[in-house]
Amino acid sequence: MTVNPVPVSPRSRRVPRSAVTAAVALLLAAALSAPPAHADPPGVTEDSGPPVRIDPHDPDLRMVQGAKLAPAKVLNIKSIVETDDGSERRQDTNDNVTFALQAEVLFGKDSAELTSDALSRIGAIADEVRKQHATSLRVFGFTDNLGSASHGLVLSKKRATAVQEELAKDLGSEVAFQIRGYGEQYPIADNSTEEGRKKNRRVEVSFPRAGS
Repeated sequence: MTVNPVPVSPRSRRVPRSAVTAAVALLLAAALSAPPAHADPPGVTEDSGPPVRIDPHDPDLRMVQGAKLAPAKVLNIKSIVETDDGSERRQDTNDNVTFALQAEVLFGKDSAELTSDALSRIGAIADEVRKQHATSLRVFGFTDNLGSASHGLVLSKKRATAVQEELAKDLGSEVAFQIRGYGEQYPIADNSTEEGRKKNRRVEVSFPRAGS
């Protein structure tokens, strides 16, 4: 059974002009009543006015009765000066002075015997100790990570002792010493390069600054 579609005359496809006008009017009304896409959320405006004024006399902003401000304190400032070849480094803080001398300028290879050049450098450190009126010194020895750790500990202690004994000759018995050998501990540079290992092989002498 075949059903033929009912023909629609061209006249029946026309939409009345009044209906079109009504539809356009509805669309315009909806567009005008809808908020813009960038509108602020409810309760939020783009300009919220000047900042809130704070009353400096508000009792809630006052310190608790009996409380006191901590005394003013200068932050610990560190200053480091190093020679061009890196053989000697001086570090100053508010509390301490630290000299670090590379082992190459103090000793021969794998030795704890002071060289002639070492004596003048240690003498300069002694002059600074007297200038700072220091009565206690720390002399610490360090090595790189080559060789056994036990050998490094022994060698670093011997080198620290050699520097301490030379300082004691210059400063007398009124100065107290702490002597330590740390071996490969506490490196200050990369032990994977010779340049770094050279910096790690050192003796450090530190003492309090005057007035600290």
